[in-house]
Amino acid sequence: MDITLVPGFNPGPYTGAGNNTYVISGEIPTLVDAATGKAAHLTALAETLASTRLAQVLVTHAHPDHADGCDPIAERWPDTAFRKMPWPERDRLQSVECVPIEDGDRIPAGDGTLLVVHTPGHAPDHLCFLDEATGTLFSADLVVPGSSVVIPASRGGSLAQYLASLRRVLALAPARMLPAHGRAIDDPGAVLSQHLEHRQRREDQIVAALHAGDRRPEAVVDRVYEGLDPGLKRMAQESVVAHLVKLEEEGRARSDGEEWELS
Repeated sequence: MDITLVPGFNPGPYTGAGNNTYVISGEIPTLVDAATGKAAHLTALAETLASTRLAQVLVTHAHPDHADGCDPIAERWPDTAFRKMPWPERDRLQSVECVPIEDGDRIPAGDGTLLVVHTPGHAPDHLCFLDEATGTLFSADLVVPGSSVVIPASRGGSLAQYLASLRRVLALAPARMLPAHGRAIDDPGAVLSQHLEHRQRREDQIVAALHAGDRRPEAVVDRVYEGLDPGLKRMAQESVVAHLVKLEEEGRARSDGEEWELS
């Protein structure tokens, strides 16, 4: 596949240097993810496409940094089709109508075909797209090189599903991964294993915090995330709750709605 990275120009505390979007050139010009609609992204996208049409946008999931660019892109390229897995309560935030896609679909893109791989956890509608011919996986927010992925427990995130998604992709053994944030990943097996190991270490830390008497997620955050930027505390608390919910699902913890303890 002929792939060009087009940056989203949306740096921030949660997006790092900003989103990566990818143009797949060929008979069916395709954009993977829509970013946020920044003018600089639209300009860079137009320069990459040159005089070529934009046939379709494949949206990996409905989080704003991946989907908010849909409406501006549709306004500039009105004949473009948009495709994603439905998440109705979030999809209604965009005006464009997306063609539903699901796990196992094969979508013509560029001069090849992409396999749709449902990888929930970070979001219920999270998708990766695999070019089986080259082993290239457009991995969206499944992993972030050199960092971890937020699992927003209060907004559709599930740690159990996320771990299952990591293991599923590890079994697929992609040769290369192109994430939505950070560098291209030429050692997918190692990076996926590192994310699994990180989650196990974090779980061990949270269990230790409960043993030490911490009952509220914010107290666990203060113990586990030493030196954390205050601006990231809310997201850290989301991840802690995701771990606590997983422990509860496994019968290892319980909650009265506000406080948690080991079972």
